[in-house]
Amino acid sequence: MTEPFIVRRETQIAAPRATVFAYLTDPEKILSWMGSDATTEPHPGGLYLLKGIGPRSGVARGAFREVVPVHRLAYTFGWEGGQEVPPGSSLIEIDLIERDGGTLLRMTHSGLPSEAQAAAHATGWAHYMERLTTAAAGGDPGPDNGVSPKS
Repeated sequence: MTEPFIVRRETQIAAPRATVFAYLTDPEKILSWMGSDATTEPHPGGLYLLKGIGPRSGVARGAFREVVPVHRLAYTFGWEGGQEVPPGSSLIEIDLIERDGGTLLRMTHSGLPSEAQAAAHATGWAHYMERLTTAAAGGDPGPDNGVSPKS
């Protein structure tokens, strides 16, 4: 039996859920914290496409499975040309919970094929959650140089 490899992250964002939801679905807002090009069709079956930045720049592709405005997003995810995590092979689920005058973002990334892939995606999520938390709260996360590969 294959061991499930899952990345879980939470972050508290000083912004209402509607604002955070927009930063997860509006291509212009997405680019303020992640990627160099984004296309989203936030409805079940709609496209999720994001071109990365930096030394590991690649194109992430998937499809939305669930879109509950200001509450929940679920979409498949993978890398074009990726052997280990091809497009649509993993699942990202994001819940937005009203808490402490802001929004608790709870993310689960499941379906990753190995411990190494889970670790690599955990590093990426840590980087981008920090940037999202700053951008959605009205701050400037600065230019995105991507996630550097470990030396």
